[in-house]
Amino acid sequence: MRDMETRAKVWITEDGKPVIGEGKVEFLKAIDEEGSLSKACKKIGISYKHAWLVLNKMSERLGEDVVVTIRGGKEQGTFLTDAGRKLIKEYDMNKQLLNNTMHDETYREHLGLHISARNRIPAKIIEVEKGDIASRVKLSIEAAVLSSLITSEAVEKLDLKEGDEVFAVIKSTEVLIGKTAMKKD
Repeated sequence: MRDMETRAKVWITEDGKPVIGEGKVEFLKAIDEEGSLSKACKKIGISYKHAWLVLNKMSERLGEDVVVTIRGGKEQGTFLTDAGRKLIKEYDMNKQLLNNTMHDETYREHLGLHISARNRIPAKIIEVEKGDIASRVKLSIEAAVLSSLITSEAVEKLDLKEGDEVFAVIKSTEVLIGKTAMKKD
């Protein structure tokens, strides 16, 4: 099986209509960095006219302006409003939350999702020393015996017992244990 990964897109909506997604966030960040709409357009490769259409639609759906333009003098340019900055912050926080959730192995285990790590090693449990809080599970692999310290709750949840065929997932600080979910008829 090829190495596959899960991906998701994040966007913020207002009354079910999209306000901002990744591309628009990058556009607003470019405006913030450049202080100029025309420079931001060149930076991300869109036309000036299209940029204004995007900004107007965003502001319309949000109910307030996301940028302000100052003409003339030393302070001229296009700048994000507080609403524009808040929109970026909201998007970034939600995207980070989603990414953390998707890449948190513990969370995925609770959902019964498979781990996509390449360093899986088929193993056989040869001993389970069950404790009140933590249990030691000894695994036999073709060339060696590994030992993993996991919670007793995990031992119960995975229904681990001697003789089970499992896989070891090696992390830099620990050895995790996974078990293929049994199919229910």
